Amino acid sequence: MQALTLDKLLSYRNDISIPDLATGEALIELRLAGICATDLELVKGYAGFSGILGHEFVGTVTAVADDKHRDWLNRRVVGSINIGCNVCEVCRRDGPEHCLHRKVLGIRGKDGVFADYFSLPVANLYTVPEAVPDQAAVFTEPLAAALRVVKQIAALPITDIAVVGPGRLGLLIAKVLSLAGYRVTVLGRSAASLALPKQWQLATGLITDIADNRFDCVVDASGQAAGFAQALRIVKPRGTLVLKSTFAGNAALDLSKVVVYEINIIGSRCGPFADALALLAENKLPVETMIDGQYQLQDGLAAFEHAAQAGVRKILLQPAKPHEPCR
Repeated sequence: MQALTLDKLLSYRNDISIPDLATGEALIELRLAGICATDLELVKGYAGFSGILGHEFVGTVTAVADDKHRDWLNRRVVGSINIGCNVCEVCRRDGPEHCLHRKVLGIRGKDGVFADYFSLPVANLYTVPEAVPDQAAVFTEPLAAALRVVKQIAALPITDIAVVGPGRLGLLIAKVLSLAGYRVTVLGRSAASLALPKQWQLATGLITDIADNRFDCVVDASGQAAGFAQALRIVKPRGTLVLKSTFAGNAALDLSKVVVYEINIIGSRCGPFADALALLAENKLPVETMIDGQYQLQDGLAAFEHAAQAGVRKILLQPAKPHEPCR
């Protein structure tokens, strides 16, 4: 099969073996996959990953390892990306997201989805509702990550929120926070970067125009150290700073404000897939307006170059023969 593989350098190959299935796994044929900021950082060396990249997908189950899972055959699915050991205390108490021995699809110890076929435990799969087309379903994983922020701050006395970074994830975070009733402002470095947030009926502003200590809560979805510094600058004393960015490199950061003004920092990662699918089925988020290009896997290197350009949001990958729309 064909796949995009990372071994220090990103490569397209068409001689990769279709994966064998372990107990409890399903074989999934790719329908659509999305390139996200984490994929771009992995290519730069983040996390030291080698293998097939990709973790945002919608696909069709074509085989299962166990007869008891035969009812999954031919289902259109998305899947959560963390695969825990299922025996440690963290897995038993909290689930696989923070298992110290976990594998993460296309990120840590598990080949990802930028391939004709890939495998994932059936326990990780979610059936896509018929009302959700492929080009919306492919946003399930980042939308779930956005919804995680809503859950994490729900009990805090927060009204005004700034989202730093109007890119792929930042836009989704801002919209779900707005739908949850918060007053949200999306902050970017240029007017052009704020055009789509305005189209989504979100308040916007230039980060350089914002005074120090302005917001109760700031979400950093900028994907860079400079964005974190700006987010820290504009959060109020005793405010909350939610970190969503992962990036390669070791940045020098001045954290004195965190101590002096008792800033509450929350790390935020993966979220609820079922809730994300339900929200997509309600058609309240125009996610397809985020798509800036769609490439076949064989053109994957060009797709990555496009995705890395400033201002580009979602670039999709598809197998050589695109699937018929599934409704």
